[in-house]
Amino acid sequence: MSIFDAIGIAGTGVTVNRKWMDAVSDNLANINTAVRTADPAYEAKYVVAAEAADGKGTQVAGIVTGGPEGRLVYDPAHPLADAQGYVKYPDIDMSTQMTSLIMAQRAYQANLSVIDRSKEAYQAALQLGKA
Repeated sequence: MSIFDAIGIAGTGVTVNRKWMDAVSDNLANINTAVRTADPAYEAKYVVAAEAADGKGTQVAGIVTGGPEGRLVYDPAHPLADAQGYVKYPDIDMSTQMTSLIMAQRAYQANLSVIDRSKEAYQAALQLGKA
């Protein structure tokens, strides 16, 4: 494996983890989006990662969404409440989303560190024989 292979593989990881963070950000942004009980709730997004087709790195295999069922909350004062006083919110757990966000952020940083270390190794190799 060359230094450029390491940079390429880490680059695929950066891309996947960025998309993972984007999905989590969308979920967190819509966690309090209320709708009428007859309407579909915001569907949470989950990134599915898989090995790249060429076997070097990873790629986004798809994005899976949660169900539109949501969770019903009794809030008769809400302007979207039905006759029984219920409003529908997305079925998104804040602690799970925050855990996913931290994991994606750490993986993103780890891949960036691989790229930085590879660049340093390449630059050090270029300096061999110059001194």
